[in-house]
Amino acid sequence: MKMKVELNFRERVWMIVAAIPYGQVTTYGDVARLAGNSKAARQVGGILSKLPEGSSLPWYRVVNRMGRISLQGESLLRQRNALLAENIEIGPQHTISLAKYRWSGAE
Repeated sequence: MKMKVELNFRERVWMIVAAIPYGQVTTYGDVARLAGNSKAARQVGGILSKLPEGSSLPWYRVVNRMGRISLQGESLLRQRNALLAENIEIGPQHTISLAKYRWSGAE
């Protein structure tokens, strides 16, 4: 007998973030929608903020709905540097062009 294992929201978020391709970003809202709850963008941010130190999940590929890095201080610098390392251009006010770099989850 096969058992169907239902992933909880947090696990779905992890799987979606793990699938974001190198050199692309998506939004907290996109991740929430793909995980099954389009109104849970803030919850996605909370889940990502609780990742263990040294996690290999590419959390830095998730930005706000305006394409901006929402984090502050050292976290902002870590996210910015990780995105720059993937050749993602970052403009004024830590903004990334969603038209150019957005991953919709469709690929």
